[in-house]
Amino acid sequence: MTMLATPAAGPVFELPKLPSLLRHAVPRIVEGMILPVAVFYAGLVVAGVAGGVVAAMAWVYGGVAYRLVRGRLVPGSVLLAAGMVSVRAVLALLSGSAVLFFLQPTLGVFCAATAFLATARVRRPLVRRVAEDLVPLPAHVLENPLMRRFFARQSLVWGCVQLGNALLSLWLLLSQPIQTYLVVRTSVVAVLLTGAALLTLADFRRCLRALERGA
Repeated sequence: MTMLATPAAGPVFELPKLPSLLRHAVPRIVEGMILPVAVFYAGLVVAGVAGGVVAAMAWVYGGVAYRLVRGRLVPGSVLLAAGMVSVRAVLALLSGSAVLFFLQPTLGVFCAATAFLATARVRRPLVRRVAEDLVPLPAHVLENPLMRRFFARQSLVWGCVQLGNALLSLWLLLSQPIQTYLVVRTSVVAVLLTGAALLTLADFRRCLRALERGA
């Protein structure tokens, strides 16, 4: 486990090993990316667009109900996702088109790509804020010039990755049958995001080792 010495007044920072990070991330990828598409696709095959939309809503609200029954706190992001999927479902059911159901999240990816790219050179880029949510980084690590360059670099990386994600998704959505969109988009984006995440992790470890050598 990588350890970074800190001043006497601060705690020791430990970066979890890769298997630990994967055990943390993989269930969330499956729950957030793969299963929702599988559920929508199953509903689409059985009962058309309406069936897919209803199945997707049942998945999201089922997740909320499960947490409530188990006495777990429902994160604000989950509640926001439930509200957004409800709006998307109403639009899709009224229009009878699955395209509208998937258009909003695709536009959201465009916005995320723009945010990553636009904040690459500010003091606290968006990618740093995301990292702070995922890994408890000490202040002296965050403010180190080496790490600030890391965050700027990764902002550009993730901006380009998300832009590619959005362009591919939009092209598939507007030019291919919805079944093709679901299978191809989910597969390609999963590989794209996983590869980018592994590269980011490798870059992060390299920066931490450089900080250790300079300590």
